[in-house]
Amino acid sequence: MRVVLVSAGLSVPSSTRLLGDRLAAAVVRRAAGDGAGGTDVIGRTDVAEGADGAVSGAGSRNVEVQVVELRELAVEIAHHFTNGFPGPSLAAALRAVTDADALIVVTPVFSASYSGLFKSFFDVMEKDALAGTPVLIGATGGSARHSLVLEHAMRPLFAYLRAVVVPTAVYAASEDWGADGLAERIERAAGELAGLLGGAGARRRAPAASPAGAAVEDVVPFAERLAALRR
Repeated sequence: MRVVLVSAGLSVPSSTRLLGDRLAAAVVRRAAGDGAGGTDVIGRTDVAEGADGAVSGAGSRNVEVQVVELRELAVEIAHHFTNGFPGPSLAAALRAVTDADALIVVTPVFSASYSGLFKSFFDVMEKDALAGTPVLIGATGGSARHSLVLEHAMRPLFAYLRAVVVPTAVYAASEDWGADGLAERIERAAGELAGLLGGAGARRRAPAASPAGAAVEDVVPFAERLAALRR
């Protein structure tokens, strides 16, 4: 099973990436048992060599985590808008996200919504690329007052993309780090995503072809239908 973490954090270190890492670690624990695994960072030149991210628990599923850092892809995303072609790093990131069994997506809050970089990445994806994909959404901000960004911006975005968004979304304000409540929300959301991982392949199968010999309804051009109404 492959889980891809998409982080739109801009700083180094980033609280957005920190939230994403904690969510990913929790998903790995819930899906594959206790253990520690590596990550494969996409969109950087210093991709960790030999770190396949695979984690397994006794009698449980293997889970691989890949990280897409959008900060490293900003220039290629902008070029994609102007020339219509993804650069090599962006193409690798788009492939990873499209082929993932599940996604964890995290963004900082800018102007009461997700960041422009976060939205731009999903704008350049192919139509229906995320259809049926389980997604866990998360966001960070300076105040708890921005927490509704999860419900009025992020959840509608992924619903439009026909992804399957888990019920629990995780928001981390500055005061949440080290406080009660955040760890519980992370574990609950991770458990929901892990529960969807087992059926991810079945949900994303291509529609079955029509049986041989099945009748196919003829499509009547609109102009002919309109002419018939005028008779």
